[in-house]
Amino acid sequence: MTRHFLRDDDITPAEQLEILELATSMKADRWRERPLAGPQTVAVIFDKSSTRTRVSFAVGIADLGGQPLIISTANSQLGGKETPSDTARVLERMVAAIVWRTYGQDGLEEMAKNTTVPVVNALSDDFHPCQLLADLLTIREHKGSLAGLTVAFLGDGGSNMAQSYLLAGATAGMHVRVACPPEFAPAQSVVGDSRAIAESTGGSVLVTSEPDEALQGSDVVVTDTWVSMGKEAEKAERVATFGRYQVDALAMKKAESDAIFLHCLPADRGFEVAPEVIDGPQSVIWDESENRLHAQKALLVWLLQRA
Repeated sequence: MTRHFLRDDDITPAEQLEILELATSMKADRWRERPLAGPQTVAVIFDKSSTRTRVSFAVGIADLGGQPLIISTANSQLGGKETPSDTARVLERMVAAIVWRTYGQDGLEEMAKNTTVPVVNALSDDFHPCQLLADLLTIREHKGSLAGLTVAFLGDGGSNMAQSYLLAGATAGMHVRVACPPEFAPAQSVVGDSRAIAESTGGSVLVTSEPDEALQGSDVVVTDTWVSMGKEAEKAERVATFGRYQVDALAMKKAESDAIFLHCLPADRGFEVAPEVIDGPQSVIWDESENRLHAQKALLVWLLQRA
């Protein structure tokens, strides 16, 4: 049965660990795995502009012996005359996998239901599961393990990053704390799913409006832009609302002394994070950025083995 990766809980705790361990070994031996040799083609579709996602998938697919086919929906029928399900049925006759960076999660779900090749969510409004694999890989590299660690996310609790941290962190057995304004809380369904996972992994989930409650004793501190793509008209309101959730030097002092800082980028220095933090010694953002390549390669290898 074809496996897809549309949200972070599409994989079990054991499968998540398997992918992360594969990423570690593939990072050490970059060209070891060549499942796309031929070359086979992977369709990489973009509804949104991209730097890290585009480069990491294009390079990673080439590393695996394949050829990336970069498609902009602005120059294709997808989202216009053609439905995601029809597009999927066309593409499966020609490509080994489909990667899609889009807006609505429902389009990804429709595409996955109507194809026999793996579909990967490269980012949607609801989740960013590929980024979380990279983040977890980075945390493992710096902390040695994931289970039992406490991670604090400050900012927009309803963002794709916050919601993916809840699901992926709980799957890894972490204690996930999200600090956000009440009106920007994660979806209740996501919180409920995360808590159910945490009950079986030894992790926990906390959603609070108080940054200090999330930060106290945290091993990992994370934030993301306050103004995601498509939310630009709300910038002034969001900046005013999220001001107390900025990760600055004082915020980092409330975490553990050896806490690390992550941000998936692009970053707005002086808004969600202070320059002294993101450019300081506790920041691991460049490792995190590179690890998009290694985590996504491992994910593709894992999915293709099950296609």
